[in-house]
Amino acid sequence: MAAVTTAMIQEVRERTGVGMGKCKDALVQANGDVEEAIAILRKSGMASAVKKQGRQTNEGLIGTEEHKEGVAVVEINSETDFVVQNARFQQYLKDMAAEIAATKPASLESFLSQKYSKENDLSIDEYRANMVQTIGENIQIKRLAYLPKNNHHSVGVYSHLNGKIVVVVEIEGSGDESALAKDIAMHVAAAAPDYLSPEKVPADVIANEKEIAKSQVQGKPENIIDKIVEGKLKAFYDQACLANQHYIKDDTLTIAQLVANRAKQTGKPLQLVSFIRWVVGE
Repeated sequence: MAAVTTAMIQEVRERTGVGMGKCKDALVQANGDVEEAIAILRKSGMASAVKKQGRQTNEGLIGTEEHKEGVAVVEINSETDFVVQNARFQQYLKDMAAEIAATKPASLESFLSQKYSKENDLSIDEYRANMVQTIGENIQIKRLAYLPKNNHHSVGVYSHLNGKIVVVVEIEGSGDESALAKDIAMHVAAAAPDYLSPEKVPADVIANEKEIAKSQVQGKPENIIDKIVEGKLKAFYDQACLANQHYIKDDTLTIAQLVANRAKQTGKPLQLVSFIRWVVGE
């Protein structure tokens, strides 16, 4: 049997809100598998909605660079928060975001291998290595993204906690809806949806939610079970899917209704098409 550690118990506790003792029991039953332990707690009714991510252990910041052609996003990690507050680290973050915005790399691997525009004799990764020597702590570029803008797409960017959480939201149908996209990005930062809409939820996730719901209503007639499962699945969508969530600034509207209302006002076919929500250390 795998050893159940205090860190594992704490992770299950933080992700479910269930007491430490019950979390330990579930981990023992699950042979040390955190995800299985969470599923056990959910099936027993002790835990409801949980986040996919556990504790955030890495230090670092997420930087953005926005220009008329698109938005670049990059996460750079360090060993300590002390280095994150260092002016050189923060300038390095800005420089890398600007480099991504200018070169639009297809992947992190290609970005690391390309030449740094300010020092052509160095690749991006070689320049990173120099920064490690300068700052005296390991620094890693963890991930990047580039979202293009055009006349038919609007992009909104919101940075929270000075770059610890960054959200980018994309709306199709107009190039003039960056304010709406940013408002929705602020909502995403607070509400932390996992999926864009119910249609985007993977089939295995839906199957798992149905299984958990059924395990909570055993012993009832089949037709009643089906209705209860359908209701629980809808509740899951309302919690996990951005389009179904109630807007934090006006809870009489879902995000889908917010976008639809704006589409009626402008006469343009607006549609929420993507979002990213990055948290340092995920």
